[in-house]
This record gives sequence, C-alpha cells and structure tokens, in this order.
Amino acid sequence: MKAFSFPVLLFVFFVAGCAHSPDPVASLAPPVAPPQAQQVLVVSDSVQIPPKPSDMPVKSETKNVNDYGDIEVPEKVSAEAKNVDDYGDIEVIEKASEAAKVEIADPLEPFNRAMYHFNDKLYFWVLKPVAQGYGKVVPEPARVSVSNFFANLAFPIRFINCLLQANFGGAAEELGRFTINTIWGIGGLLDPASSKDINLSKQDEDFGQTLGAYGIGQGFYINWPIFGPSSPRDTVGLVGDAFLTPATYLSPWYAGAGTRVYDRVNDTSLRIGDYESLKGAAIDPYVAIRDAYVQYRLKKVNRKGGNTPAEDSGLPKK
Repeated sequence: MKAFSFPVLLFVFFVAGCAHSPDPVASLAPPVAPPQAQQVLVVSDSVQIPPKPSDMPVKSETKNVNDYGDIEVPEKVSAEAKNVDDYGDIEVIEKASEAAKVEIADPLEPFNRAMYHFNDKLYFWVLKPVAQGYGKVVPEPARVSVSNFFANLAFPIRFINCLLQANFGGAAEELGRFTINTIWGIGGLLDPASSKDINLSKQDEDFGQTLGAYGIGQGFYINWPIFGPSSPRDTVGLVGDAFLTPATYLSPWYAGAGTRVYDRVNDTSLRIGDYESLKGAAIDPYVAIRDAYVQYRLKKVNRKGGNTPAEDSGLPKK
C-alpha cells in the first residue's frame, strides 16, 4: 500500500506545479506600449513612410487642412489669381497687355465727324472710282513702279528726319537706298535696294515723328478734309515735310498739286479694299479710325537714335 501511495503523491505534486507556472510563450512577448505616431520601415522595399500630414507642422502659407490631410487653399495667392473654385483650382486673370489702349482728347468731335463723313463720301464717290478705272487701264507692275518712284522721290523727308532724330544708321541706309535705286533702279522705278542680297530697309520717318521723339505729345485729335486723321503735332509735321518734298517746288503750283493727286490715286489703286474692311468690321467707323490712327502714330514715334524700318500703316489712304 505504501509502495502504491508514493507514485500517486508524486503525480499530484507535478500537476499542481504546472497549473501555477507562467505560460512560456506569453513570457517571451515584450510589454505592450501605448500606441503613438512613429515612422514605419517597410522591410520589402526599405522605404520610410512619413508621418500623417496631420502630425506635420503646416506652413504659414497654407490656409487649411481638411480631414484627409490635403491642403485646400494657399493663403498666399499670386496677384494674377482671380478666384479659387470649389475644387481648389486657381482661376488666373490674364495680364493686361503692355500696349494698353491709348486714348486722345477729341474736343472737336462734331467737326471731326463731319469731316469724316466728307472724306468718306469723297473716297467712295470720287477717289475709289477713279482709282479703279486707273487700275483697269494701267497694269499692276507699272503702278508698283510708279509707287517706287514717288517713294524714292521722298528720300529727303526720311533722310533729314533720320538725322534730326540722331538715327545715323537709318540715315546711312536711306542714302544707300537712294543711290542704288536711282542708278540701278532706273530713277527709282525699281527697288533693288530691298532685295535679299542688299537688304536696305526704307526708314519710315517724318517730321511729326521727329517732334514726338523730342517729347512733344500729339495733343488732340483733328480730322482734316482731304488729308484725313491728324493732330496738332502731326499737322505741323505735314507742313515741315512739305518743304522737303521736291514736288512742292514745281511751277506753277498746280503742277505740284497734280503730282500729289496722281500719287494718291496710284497708291489707292494698290490698296482698294483696305478701308472697306476696316469700316465694315467697326461698330463706329469714326472711333475705329481715330483709335487706329493714334495707336499707329504712337508706334511710329521712336526714341532718338532708334531705327524704325518702314511698315504698312494699316490705315487706308483716302
């Protein structure tokens, strides 16, 4: 009996000891720490994931951060920004053109409008029909040669005004053009100086531009009968250019006047349709022609020493 009871006591003691010992697996686990924001290292690609945007300091330039951590609206918006829509897109205002619209005083508007209508009727009733008939009789190459001749004849106007504006480079080009076109161009009927090999550009200079180059403003708008859009400065310029025009010194006086009329008719025959296009596209043709003239003259007035090659004015001659 004693031999049997000893193994039983040994078994009971072993069971009781195992029931109070700690779990060996649980003892190997580290203590549980409270959750906190920290960087996580992904073993597969070794890329660190930064903390959530909510844990990052927000720059002073940002206005707000939504629940998803997205920055909604920048606080510092460019001066060009007009508005920010519901999607966070910035609507940008286009920069105003550097060449802002230039206006001119028009205290003589009733007179100017009357002269505009007079010139308009003169163009459609007299100048245009004559130019169209002339164009049907004289072929275009001949009319271009006549235009070249009168342009070459106006050399003193461009040359002297280049010198007055200290535009010596332009004066040299004008002198070279006049020499080449007079000798090789058969008195100016041809324009070899404008060829690609020589490439001497015609300088679009007049006395009105010279006055503008010395700081004299246009003043107010004047629409002269026959002569068309002008200003006090450019009217004085027309008088000054008249003294440099060879046709002015023709005798009798009506010979010079007839030469100028012929030049105008010939030039109009090469430009028929320009005035009609401008007038047809404008709500108020008077205002359109006035604004176009002011912009054109402002562009032509260059600083002293500048070089302004001749350009098409864009204003139809009438």
